[in-house]
Amino acid sequence: MQPWETREWFGEFLDALNRHDVEAVRTFLHPAVRRAHLPAGAEAWIADYAELLHGFPDWQYKRIQVLVEDDRLAVHLRGGGTHTGPFALVPATRRRVNIAAFAMYRLERGRIVEATGTDDAAQLRAAVA
Repeated sequence: MQPWETREWFGEFLDALNRHDVEAVRTFLHPAVRRAHLPAGAEAWIADYAELLHGFPDWQYKRIQVLVEDDRLAVHLRGGGTHTGPFALVPATRRRVNIAAFAMYRLERGRIVEATGTDDAAQLRAAVA
């Protein structure tokens, strides 16, 4: 993909995340996607995302910056939502949280095959604890 195509691709991925369209998100992931320090595979990614949405049903990401180099993307996002459901064994607090997220993705044929970045779950647990 050309850099502009990759930016468009990421915009579509972010849109699927913000619509909470789990099936659309799955189409952006390689079935065996590797994630640093997290279980591999698209199903593990989807399970983590579903847990986020269960705890923060209004969760939204905002793109701050996207950098593209060859088959890699570096992204800076802000994510936020209201803690109205259980998350990471913490009952709903009704707190509004807003976190910074940084990620690196490697793409193959329009799918994420490798991902690494900040641990959003750890930041969220700290914000609602």
